[in-house]
Amino acid sequence: MQINIATRHGNLSDTTRAKISAKVSRLSRYFERLSAIDVTVDLEHSDTPIVEVRASAEHKHDFVATERTSDLWRSVHGAVQKVEQQLRKYKDKVLERHRTPGARQQGAVVKD
Repeated sequence: MQINIATRHGNLSDTTRAKISAKVSRLSRYFERLSAIDVTVDLEHSDTPIVEVRASAEHKHDFVATERTSDLWRSVHGAVQKVEQQLRKYKDKVLERHRTPGARQQGAVVKD
């Protein structure tokens, strides 16, 4: 899984980038088929940074979340939490589709 961290209108320290990368890398626990995660931190307004997390999965559209709060770490946590929720919901939907028997199996009539 590839993790890219981009910054707009400012710079992040290497330790901050490492912490964000560690936090975002845990998303693979919720969905194994993630191929890339892009994090964009917009520091145009220093009092309210905007964090966008985009997770790309194989054979699926991107999962995207944006968070804007008064603190960088709250923004990161909120955006990651939103993507986690999207991944959990998608995985439950896929698993539920495979658990329920199809219409053919439910109403099958056996003729002799």
